Amino acid sequence: MFGIGIPELLVIFVLILLVFGAKRLPEIGGGLGRAIKNFKKATTEPDEIDVTPSSEKKHKDE
Repeated sequence: MFGIGIPELLVIFVLILLVFGAKRLPEIGGGLGRAIKNFKKATTEPDEIDVTPSSEKKHKDE
């Protein structure tokens, strides 16, 4: 796995814990999880195309 073993992961986790603190760690994890979820959703979701004829758009705007 990218040449990173258990000892390296533990060191990274301890450094993150020291930098951000135990209270902010769940907050950061939740934000990261939401970001990944939204990114995956955006990449798999087809783009929405507006197929409303232009004459109908003009009537709705007025």
